[in-house]
Formats: sequence, structure tokens, C-alpha cells
Amino acid sequence: MDNRETHLPVLFHEALEALNMTSDGIYIDGTFGRGGHSAAMLQRLDERGSLLAIDKDPDAIASAAERFAGDARFEIKQGSFAMLEQFAQEQGCFGRVNGVLLDLGVSSPQLNKSERGFSFLNDGPLDMRMDNTSGVSAADWLKIAEVDEMAQVFKTYGEERFAKRIARAIAEARVERPIETTRQLSEIVSAANPSWEKGKHPATRCFQAIRIYINKELDDIKACLEQSLRVLAPGGRLVVISFHSLEDRIVKRFMRDAARGEQFPAGIPVTEQQRNASLNLIGKAIKPSREEVDQNPRSRSAVLRVAERKQ
Repeated sequence: MDNRETHLPVLFHEALEALNMTSDGIYIDGTFGRGGHSAAMLQRLDERGSLLAIDKDPDAIASAAERFAGDARFEIKQGSFAMLEQFAQEQGCFGRVNGVLLDLGVSSPQLNKSERGFSFLNDGPLDMRMDNTSGVSAADWLKIAEVDEMAQVFKTYGEERFAKRIARAIAEARVERPIETTRQLSEIVSAANPSWEKGKHPATRCFQAIRIYINKELDDIKACLEQSLRVLAPGGRLVVISFHSLEDRIVKRFMRDAARGEQFPAGIPVTEQQRNASLNLIGKAIKPSREEVDQNPRSRSAVLRVAERKQ
């Protein structure tokens, strides 16, 4: 997801094509951001079609209200895409949705606004909440988290090799002074990290881990994917863009398992109907072109996967 003033969302054209839209269809943009995908989806719909957008971020909700005010085909809900089923029921489209699009991760407007606290590149309050009006901020969590808890978060959600060492450094630093800004945290992590990947900032993995943890991102992805099976109409498409291996692993396994259906012991004869598979995989994983990566380095890790609800 990216600011419409700078460039198009990652894998923009590929995602729209993957939705296989019809002009009178019902669609859900589960990650509105600043409306890049939603605007393009609305262009493909006539007066019979409709689009439901979802986003946690109050700034995204305000952007949607300004950008699409008066468009009867459009509705936006504030909340997590883990509430997909609830929102679809409220809109009266449960089980009739022709396509669900998820563009996972943090958006460029969020990264670029220092006051949101997502980025170690811009100093600001250490917040990191997708919805900055509720929940526990990163700064508040770091005040109370035990060393073992922090280390587990860094290892699980950031795949950080030096998780325990960094967690100890944070615990020691907060005794002297509360950790309240992105610069403070970045400097502490960088000083404690003895080795990191070439071309990456030493604080990258820990910032990612904290953001994923306090926003419950992976749990929300799992919940949304499961609900999509009930929300989609037969033939409806599920299109997901992931930006790191933890997200993509969840999406890949979900689609694979839903396409396989129930597994039976070897040697037991079963029909395809008995397997009760719910999805068909559509094509292979799609990655950005070299040209797109050159234009937008943040796209380099993106992966798009597509599946279709069985008839």
C-alpha cells in the first residue's frame, strides 16, 4: 500500500487482474490504505457493483471519507480485516462476495509519518499502532515487557538471531531512561546487534517484530483468511500481497491446505468431493518486476498469491 501522491501500490496491475472483476460484482478491499486499489476497483464497477473497504487506521478512514464521499457504491468500515465476516454480514453481502483483496503490512503514509512511530529512519514517538486511538503502544509495551517476552517477540516475529542480547540491552537502557522515541530504540538495538544482513538497518527485524506483535498482525491474517472461505461466493477470488516471509508462509499454507481439502491416510480411496476442498489455486506466486523494484525498493520482498472459491 502506498501514498497515491508518490506511486501506485505494489503489484498494482497484477492484483487487479487477479481479481477477475465483473462490472456488477461485490468486492472487498481489506486494506484500504490511501485508496489506490479501491479507486481502481471502483473504475471497473458500474452502478450495480459495490465495494466495501476496511482499515484500522483513522487516517485511512478520513482519507476515504474525503476521496469517495457521495459514491453510493462505496462503503468503508474502521477495524481489522479479521472482522471480515462481521462487516460482510452488516453489508448484506455475506457469501456473495466476488473478490477479496489484502495488501498486507504497513503503508507508505504510515512509514513516512514520523509521529506514527513505525520507522527507525524518522525520529518520532514510539507508537507503531495501526489504530493509534486504542491499544498499547510500542513504548508502553517496552516499559513493562520482561526480557524473555521481548526476546521471544524478536525471535518469533522478526526472526532476529540476537533476540536475547537485544532484549537485555533494552531492559538495561530503560532503567536509565524510558524508551519513548524511535531514535532511542534504534540506537539501543543497533548498538546491541553484532551482525546483520548487508543492505539492512540493524534495527529492521526488531521494529518489524514489535509492530507485528502489538497489532496482532499474524493472528488477524489467519482469522481473515479463514473467514474469506465463508464470505466469498462460488468462483470468488482471494488475492493477497505479502511483504515478508512470515506473512507469505501463512498465506501459502492456507491456500495450499484449502486447495487440498481433508487429508486421509494413504491407501484409503476417496473422491474429490469427499476431500471437501474449498479453493482452487490460480497460477503461481507473482513477484514484482525488476523495473518495479528499481522504482520502489520497498516492493522487493512482495509476493502475490491468488486462489478461487470452488463452485
